[in-house]
Amino acid sequence: MKKSLCTFFGLALVLLLVGCTPKNEPEFVLRASHLVGEDHTWYKAFLYFGEILEERSNGRIVLQNYHSEQLAKEVEAIRMIQAGVIDMTVTSSLLSSWVEVMVFCEMPFLIQNPNNVDKLVNGPLGERISQEMISKAGLRPVGYFQMGTRYLTSNRPIKHPDDLNGLIIRVPNVPAFVKAWEALGAKATPMAFSEVFTSLQQGTIEAQENPLAQIKVSGFYEVQDYVNLTGHVVSWVYPLIGEKQFQKFPNDLKEVFLQAAADMQVYERKLFREYEESARQELEALGMTFVEVDKQAFMDKCGDAIYDTLSPEMQEIYTKIRNDLKE
Repeated sequence: MKKSLCTFFGLALVLLLVGCTPKNEPEFVLRASHLVGEDHTWYKAFLYFGEILEERSNGRIVLQNYHSEQLAKEVEAIRMIQAGVIDMTVTSSLLSSWVEVMVFCEMPFLIQNPNNVDKLVNGPLGERISQEMISKAGLRPVGYFQMGTRYLTSNRPIKHPDDLNGLIIRVPNVPAFVKAWEALGAKATPMAFSEVFTSLQQGTIEAQENPLAQIKVSGFYEVQDYVNLTGHVVSWVYPLIGEKQFQKFPNDLKEVFLQAAADMQVYERKLFREYEESARQELEALGMTFVEVDKQAFMDKCGDAIYDTLSPEMQEIYTKIRNDLKE
């Protein structure tokens, strides 16, 4: 009996010691900064990415996600990645300060059909953007997310460019956006995304423009009455990692990382399509009124304002894209 008890307690002690043995620490802990909230498809996709990345790397890579610009605003996040302070984010034409050709990711009145996004990203334009993101900005794209069609929200209906006169509109800090809305008669106000809701609430700005999914998850229906169907931008964004951070991975983890990122893109596209289908109905149910606009009048009044902001090289690309899409 005494021997049995000794054996039992000995085994219990071994199990206790095994249970207390610390798990292996991950070789790489990545931090991703997101401008969107936790209900957005990009953030949900990154959560999925983190799960499969940790699983497939056997715990060697761990990804920590921070939503709603908790770590940094979009431009600051890019600089922090370049400095090696954080590792990942999602961005688009805001990166054109480093990579000029990225202005085409969100070019007003250029792309009319979301299907054309896939054509552009998977063609010569997308290849050039990817190469220059790495060589000029030290940032590696690991896929792309469709951003959807952008619409103008406001507290009065906007059917024609004349209705915009003097309207204070928040825009991303992208020259093409600023020039387009100024040409249309509005007062374009660049502003960090995290400040938009409060600024609308306080009346500092009177309108903003974003895809329906972003309008919904950001709660803009609480401070805006109308969605004006301007459809002025059809765009995409890049999930990315710092090139220096990526090159620190051994070859086997590089392969794991890139495959997990490809699966993240597929997962996000599924979420995006589901959300796009329901977003309008949900916003209408929440009290927003959808307004048909004279889109041709918007395009005519904008004229060459955007084209004139481009360098000669970018003007050539603009003309080629426009002609290719017409075909």
